[in-house]
Amino acid sequence: MGDRPIILSIAGVDPSGGAGIVADVKTIDALECFPAIAITSITFQNTSGVYGASHQSVEVLRAQIDPILNDFKIAAVKTGMLPTAEIITEVARIFSEGNLPAPVVDPVMRATSGDSLIEESALDTLKERLFPIARVVTPNIPEAERLTGSAIKSIDDMKRAAATIRGFGADAVLVKGGHMPLGDLKGSKSGEAVDVLLEETGSITEFRRPYFDVGNVHGSGCTLSAAIASYLGKGKTLVDAVYEAKGYVTERIRLAQKLGHGALPL
Repeated sequence: MGDRPIILSIAGVDPSGGAGIVADVKTIDALECFPAIAITSITFQNTSGVYGASHQSVEVLRAQIDPILNDFKIAAVKTGMLPTAEIITEVARIFSEGNLPAPVVDPVMRATSGDSLIEESALDTLKERLFPIARVVTPNIPEAERLTGSAIKSIDDMKRAAATIRGFGADAVLVKGGHMPLGDLKGSKSGEAVDVLLEETGSITEFRRPYFDVGNVHGSGCTLSAAIASYLGKGKTLVDAVYEAKGYVTERIRLAQKLGHGALPL
């Protein structure tokens, strides 16, 4: 079968296994790639909520990543929880120094429970330092609303938000519609989840898959961004990578099981 592409995830740890780096590793391995990781924050959470976090220092983050880059040829990178401006700045610096592919940036801001996962002061740094080097930025609707300051109620609103976010410098933006309550997104059909991809060429692609109303799920954004990175690492185009990744996540949502007292982990 040949060597597996090596996918690097730079993100936080969810000890309950539903989101963050654990979700990334499960996804990368399931898609027949090899996972490498660097931890930005150790969170204290379960399926019901986030109870705190111990953010890693810039020095600890650098000490994790440098040996990986000295040993492996990285095929693709995704970023997840980057909780502080200092961490974001260091990640951007590592990309400027190293021979790394442009990352899939999942702008993680809040957990499914609503708990904040990024310092408010770090949002501007995320837009100014990381978005301009991103291959694709993957906000869900609440994240896109926070980044743009505009409400999103329709697919046309998603397209406008993607254009605004791409204006921060990213090559492409994928606005994910799965967080919108079923039937509330104008322009979508009953029973479907719609994501909108705006590429650097200005081309817009809509991805429509069945919406499985299983209740709150935990880790869908992490899983999707890890899947996109995995497919990019395997040489697929961005459109094909998003198409395959959305199919993978849709199936994981359909099969999600009630393991704890809160949201369903994938």
